[in-house]
Amino acid sequence: MSKGLTSRSEDYSHWYNELVTKADLAEHSSVRGCMVIKPYGYSIWEKMQAVLDQKFKDTGHSNAYFPLFIPKSFFSKEASHVEGFATECAVVTHYRLKNDGNGNIIVDEDAKLEEELIVRPTSETIIWNTYRGWIQSYRDLPILVNQWANVVRWEMRTRLFLRTTEFLWQEGHTAHATAEEAIAETEQMLHVYADFAEEFMAMPVIKGKKTANERFAGALDTMCIEALMQDGKALQAGTSHFLGQNFAKAFDVKFTTKEGKQEYVWATSWGVSTRLMGALIMAHSDDQGLVLPPKLAPIQVVIVPIHKGDEELAKISAEVEKITSALKAKGISFKYDNRDTQRPGFKFAEYELKGVPVRLAFGGRDLESNTIEIARRDTRTKETISRDGIADVIENLLEEIQNNIYQKALDYRTEMTTEVNSYEEFKRVLTEKGGFIAAHWDGTSETEAKIKEETKATIRCIPLNNKQEEGVCMVTGKPSKERVLFALAY
Repeated sequence: MSKGLTSRSEDYSHWYNELVTKADLAEHSSVRGCMVIKPYGYSIWEKMQAVLDQKFKDTGHSNAYFPLFIPKSFFSKEASHVEGFATECAVVTHYRLKNDGNGNIIVDEDAKLEEELIVRPTSETIIWNTYRGWIQSYRDLPILVNQWANVVRWEMRTRLFLRTTEFLWQEGHTAHATAEEAIAETEQMLHVYADFAEEFMAMPVIKGKKTANERFAGALDTMCIEALMQDGKALQAGTSHFLGQNFAKAFDVKFTTKEGKQEYVWATSWGVSTRLMGALIMAHSDDQGLVLPPKLAPIQVVIVPIHKGDEELAKISAEVEKITSALKAKGISFKYDNRDTQRPGFKFAEYELKGVPVRLAFGGRDLESNTIEIARRDTRTKETISRDGIADVIENLLEEIQNNIYQKALDYRTEMTTEVNSYEEFKRVLTEKGGFIAAHWDGTSETEAKIKEETKATIRCIPLNNKQEEGVCMVTGKPSKERVLFALAY
């Protein structure tokens, strides 16, 4: 199998696009800006979804579903929210088509909606309009709801998984009696995302707060997890927002307190999307294809028979059944590829491209010697071992691979994080090295905007538990008490 991938060093962007399509993860659809997530890619997303869904439920949340369409008037109720999403909205204006008499289908001009509908770019407005009917008393709080859905944000320049007009995500929307409860929820869900990214995606992340310029539209505070990709660019992998009482006031959502007073409800929202697929690819994969952490790999072990004739294949298959039974008992996913339409070399290349963590090759000689060849995708090393206790060996190896992939990404992030003390040094490191740059900033939106305009770098976050360090802003020379994290970003 000829993969023919462009190397990362030659053209990282082209490498990424090729890998997504050649590894059968996704492809462009006939609808501009939208994608088809293929079965192999969707199976990875399903594993992500299953883990996150359980984490949400473990923290007391329940799933619900809200309408795809949102009345336009809802957006005008929260000024900063509509301003943040106005240029990305898809609008439905009519509800019927008709035949023009010449065999063409056209919009029926007499079927104009009384009020235009927005195809949801996010659901705060429709959900808080709904919550008004759910909340009357403190006894109705908290509401801890999550939604798995698709959203539409009109994009002119798209990249599969990273930025598409329609994408899949989850969005949590919670309602609380106090600001303290809502802030605690915001922080809790940020940690849930970070734990998922590091434990399952094997992707180290930095937890932090966004600046006022970078906050979610309508939020009082936005927290985020930031990851570093192999090209030295940052990727925002998840956000959690403290919305204050903005949406409760916009939609008049009040509750009666224990003391009998009327107060507005406090809100949060939080979400991750299929953008995580892009992060997973770019954080770990190499010039030979995907490198998947075992905890998210649809196939953790592939077994390829190498045989001469049907009789030998039958003997190999009988032994393989013993191995797969032991793997199944341990909850390890596997595939026995005994197709006779492709040669073993083709299969090896195919599963390397698709990032299967462990490959077993089983030949006629292995029958006699009670051995099997085992190959790791992360290091691309292989050895011949005894088949005795093979399931235990594989179980331990999968854990080792998971940890190794994480450590490699962590080492890279450490190497690519630089402290700078002057604007000239900042621009040099940004151009020559990239990665995360820790620098002092004077805390003003004007300086932040100036840096972005001149260098395209943004403040990715103000890291949580940041060490307090006296310094001066690299641009203005004004006092600063801590460094913030800059990077070029997706």
